[in-house]
Amino acid sequence: MTPSATPKTILIAEDSGVIQAITRKILEQQKYRILIAKNGGEVLRQLEAQLESQPVNGVLMDINIPIRNGLDCTRDIRAHADPRIRELPVIAITGNANNYSMEQFQEAGITDYLPKPLDFDALVRMVRQHMG
Repeated sequence: MTPSATPKTILIAEDSGVIQAITRKILEQQKYRILIAKNGGEVLRQLEAQLESQPVNGVLMDINIPIRNGLDCTRDIRAHADPRIRELPVIAITGNANNYSMEQFQEAGITDYLPKPLDFDALVRMVRQHMG
């Protein structure tokens, strides 16, 4: 990224303060701008609020986030009227990957997924691959 380039923005939808803080720090070191949604009710509001200022480039989505789970939030993203939201890459992060099938992830529109505990090198590679 050149010094004048606008940093890419990632929304981290995660209720664990520890995971939020660690993930934020690692991605900010890679020059990403980070937004946090602490529950599923905040995800679309934050994505829509950013559209005119600095649109989000992708979402890291905890599948078990409270209020509206990550699969439902991803379905909402995929059904959104604005293609800048509808077409966002969504990387699922879950501590319960065995409780979900790849078919469920694909049906919801998940782009890719990482199991918890997170391998942060893999996270950075996946974010670069899908979000630039």
